[in-house]
Amino acid sequence: MNSHTDTTIKPKEYEVLDAISQDSLITQSGLALRLGMAVGSVNWYIKRLTSRGYVKVSQLDRTRLKYDLTPEGMSVFTERAMQYAKDSLKAYKSFRQKARSIVSQLNANDVKEVYLDGDDEIMDILQLTCIEAGVAISDEPCKAVVKVKGQIYEIFFQ
Repeated sequence: MNSHTDTTIKPKEYEVLDAISQDSLITQSGLALRLGMAVGSVNWYIKRLTSRGYVKVSQLDRTRLKYDLTPEGMSVFTERAMQYAKDSLKAYKSFRQKARSIVSQLNANDVKEVYLDGDDEIMDILQLTCIEAGVAISDEPCKAVVKVKGQIYEIFFQ
């Protein structure tokens, strides 16, 4: 592994690499608009990525440039994307296990229907787990209500 691993790339650098990977003909002003930063900052990041060997800049004509990820840039980009996917899967598995624990508690209390108080991805995981276990989801608060506090599911019995 060389010195230019994904641990040395900053989040904004990754965003620039991502945008370039999607459109090599994007302008610096287009990058600035897309990434919500100043054109001068985009220019600085491109120069930095170019000097590190992650991006190659080619002149198409007098006013147009083309940005390409180098093999090393693609490697760093892919490595970072894979790490994100691994981290996301790890978080999903953690919430899935917590959801199974909550469903076990509901079953232990003979709860056949639950109200899920919240509307986000964490609750989606619990909803799927409840449905798989045969626990109905209520549209209104009922005997059992589950909420999320931080990263923990909590059951409230009415």
